[in-house]
Amino acid sequence: RPTTSIFTASPRTASTASRSSALVTLPWPAAARTLFDDAQSMLKQIIENKLLCAQAVFGLWPANSVNADDIEIYSDQNRSETLATAHHIRQQIQKPGASEQLLSLADYIAPKTVEVSDYIGGFVVTAGIGAEQLAAEYEATGDDYNAIMVKALADRLAEAFAEHLHERIRKEFWGYASEEELSNDELIREKYQGIRPAPGYPACPDHTEKETLFNLLNAEETTGVSLTENYAMTPAASVSGWYFSHPEAKYFTTGKIDGDQVNSLAERKNISQEEVQRWLTPILSD
Repeated sequence: RPTTSIFTASPRTASTASRSSALVTLPWPAAARTLFDDAQSMLKQIIENKLLCAQAVFGLWPANSVNADDIEIYSDQNRSETLATAHHIRQQIQKPGASEQLLSLADYIAPKTVEVSDYIGGFVVTAGIGAEQLAAEYEATGDDYNAIMVKALADRLAEAFAEHLHERIRKEFWGYASEEELSNDELIREKYQGIRPAPGYPACPDHTEKETLFNLLNAEETTGVSLTENYAMTPAASVSGWYFSHPEAKYFTTGKIDGDQVNSLAERKNISQEEVQRWLTPILSD
């Protein structure tokens, strides 16, 4: 059934003294070890002093594909009320040696015409609440090294949180892979069933689709993550995307698209062709 849940980690409750770090040139193995040790030390401070806050929200909804490349998302199992429509793009260029099928993410959701009850999920996670403030404290003392370190760790923590939440979605909340037992190496190689593509990335390169996702999840209110006018997420250490459970779902790159698909997308999204071209400039055919 449709559901929306929120995860919240401990909020920031203390600050830590800035530590100046002189930049020195070391041989690669020594430099890598120093960087690793410094990161571990800061990570320990972040955990012990609760310097960062992590939050997440996810939703699971009944859904069906329509118009070949769109996904209708419904309010309940009756599928009579459409909460939103996610618009996707289909590959148009056949790469040598690749499958003959030209993919769209909508292919991984059952078509409305076959009357199969299918579902889609969405999520927003962040581990960056407090990161900018902590980095600013380091910068104020001239400690750029640790300011950069804070932001880098917040980014890694956000990605780890997204991975953790996806595992719980598969095994617990959605439960389509409740018997999953994978090693850490298998998780890194994404041997699990399902994908979590993010708007703005190769399989769904349209950044404006984040607005649909954020509205469905009421993400700004529930997580503190907001979108800029260019659809970047703030805090920067945030991850968002869709959940697909289809056993054959895989990541892919849409590649370049032609004018006919620009026209189709403009019509389906009810916006001008110029607006579509503005946001999809990197993937437009010459």
